[in-house]
Amino acid sequence: MKELELIKEAFQAQNFSYAPYSKFHVGAALLGKNGKIYQGCNIENAALTPTNCAERTAFFKAISEGVTEFEAIVVVGSPEGTKQEDADYCAPCGVCRQVMAEFCDPNRFRVILARTQEDYQEYLLKDILPLGFTGKDINK
Repeated sequence: MKELELIKEAFQAQNFSYAPYSKFHVGAALLGKNGKIYQGCNIENAALTPTNCAERTAFFKAISEGVTEFEAIVVVGSPEGTKQEDADYCAPCGVCRQVMAEFCDPNRFRVILARTQEDYQEYLLKDILPLGFTGKDINK
């Protein structure tokens, strides 16, 4: 099942998180329509503004390789030292949701939030970003 593979990849990506300030480690696994999985982790910076979320890291990796069509993303996250079974669901921030809206069909793109390999919730982008702003709004 593709969801379980994506969840596994997101937890692997979480291991690379650079979060010395918040101590909150996030991993993401993005599935391109080409079938390839792009991992991302959060990368913090002391200046805060240059910090990048795991979701955007995964998107920017894929886009920098010419991929702009996507099917789903899994997001996992927890404070440092938290046992996987004690973690909560980690939802994308508003900026990450906006990046998703730029490249994904809100009626089809799946956002999967996982606590463990077996415990996850699935949403459509339209459900977590109602009234999203897209390029269509600029051309009105």
